[in-house]
Amino acid sequence: MNDKKKEGRYKRIYKQLEEILKKTDNKNARIATIIAVLHNKMDYFFWTGFYLLYKEKLIVNQYQGPVACQELEKDIGVCWTAINTKQTIIVRDVEKFPGHIACDSRSKSEIVVPIKDNNSNIIGVFDIDSNELNSFNNIDEKELKKILELINL
Repeated sequence: MNDKKKEGRYKRIYKQLEEILKKTDNKNARIATIIAVLHNKMDYFFWTGFYLLYKEKLIVNQYQGPVACQELEKDIGVCWTAINTKQTIIVRDVEKFPGHIACDSRSKSEIVVPIKDNNSNIIGVFDIDSNELNSFNNIDEKELKKILELINL
């Protein structure tokens, strides 16, 4: 998807989510809705979901797509790199990422955005995989961060 089309789609999705999410203050409902809308509106999203920290483990939470790894080995892979560096990680080719954890061999590229609680503590990551190479860029990063802010309206 070209960048102009991608930006336009994200803007429409944001407006849709903003309206829908006003109807509840339940964070789980908001998270589930964000995942569902993004997974079904962004045609290059193959797996869309959250991994949350629980007792120093990174455990799968709500998601859409193929069956996920239930727990990600500590300090290995893209998700832990995002947590440990406190930065969004964009991987254009997962085969070239040292320590990549392949929950599904069809995954080719990935973006992982750390998520924080109201006190700015990292509580997990928003993880999106594509079954195409080079799917994610700075537009995805910027727009996904904006969308994640809707969880805490």
